[in-house]
Amino acid sequence: MSDSKTPPTDADLAAALVRVLSVEPVEQDFFRGIATPRGRGRSFGGQVIGQALMAATETVESDRPAHSLHGYFMRPGDATKPVLYQVERDRDGGSFTTRRVVAIQHGKPILNLAASFHVTEPGLSHQDEMPDVPGPDQLENEEQLGERLADQLPDTFLKWLRTPRPIEMRPTVLRPPFDPSAREAVQNLWFRVRAPIGDDARLHRAALAFASDFGLLGVSMLPHGRGFTDPDMQFASLDHALWIHDDFRMDDWLLYSMDSPWAGGARGFNRGRVFTRDGRLVANVAQEGLVRDKSLRDKDK
Repeated sequence: MSDSKTPPTDADLAAALVRVLSVEPVEQDFFRGIATPRGRGRSFGGQVIGQALMAATETVESDRPAHSLHGYFMRPGDATKPVLYQVERDRDGGSFTTRRVVAIQHGKPILNLAASFHVTEPGLSHQDEMPDVPGPDQLENEEQLGERLADQLPDTFLKWLRTPRPIEMRPTVLRPPFDPSAREAVQNLWFRVRAPIGDDARLHRAALAFASDFGLLGVSMLPHGRGFTDPDMQFASLDHALWIHDDFRMDDWLLYSMDSPWAGGARGFNRGRVFTRDGRLVANVAQEGLVRDKSLRDKDK
């Protein structure tokens, strides 16, 4: 790793992500996930989901990859503290294995997650076509956009962009706060881990669980021209579901194609599809989250 005065390299950031996702066994079916490196405030939900999936994966035979997970966030996590994961071995069947995971901090659950694993077998197949969007080589990443548009962006967002992150993202269309214009509730962006993370397919699936929480909730605010930096908005993930259809590499570009068919009652519902560069649909995502306009709430008092 680089020292505190030297910016981390892409390889440093990728290695840090591997450490974050590699949970430590502490007792039979109990695992510990490390705190967020240089973390403060609330935990990133994708990190808790990714660690919980890795904890479940550690109890399953390697020939059964994870194909789905469903998680509910119950309390905000503390990014400065490790998380304890307790795994329940619900079933080991002929084709499917199911696990339940409770993530615990300060003696209280912060996440409940159910995961299912399936032996690889042949079957009928079809899929959606990948959206026709510019490829990642034609686009700027968010850090480059931030430097180019720095005089138009809030300081808090610029500070976040300038904090080194293991996932590189290249949006095909600018979203708030890069462009606060109201638009259709559709967003496409390319993402990948910034450097190779090895060939363990289980790790790549956990890394996708981690990254799939980036940007998804904000799609429900696109028709309203609102975003995470708006001071009168409050956001929080409530649940998260991920279905993994096929193998992929998180250190190669993936297209995250998202939409939001509904928002109301201070909640927003969002969906995502994940495609490889050659057009394979490898995952689907769904999430509902809190998208509270505090100014509206104050008017009701």
